[in-house]
Amino acid sequence: MKERVLSASDFKARCLACLDEIEQFGEPITITRRGRPVAMLGPATRSARKSPRNSWARRGRIVGDIVNLDTSALWEVAGQE
Repeated sequence: MKERVLSASDFKARCLACLDEIEQFGEPITITRRGRPVAMLGPATRSARKSPRNSWARRGRIVGDIVNLDTSALWEVAGQE
């Protein structure tokens, strides 16, 4: 796997295309400033790519009637001293 190197100005001009290439090919890019490496941009790990929305999917369950909830028993207990 050949390491790609881009100057900061080139990366700034092509950042979205670089992200697409990293996603497609999985090859990291080293970003330089005045010829010195300052950052490396690479593909996300598999766990980082999981959607947080789906991480809790199918882990809960609805118990009882959530539309017509009877809270009178809760208020009676809360009102007692």
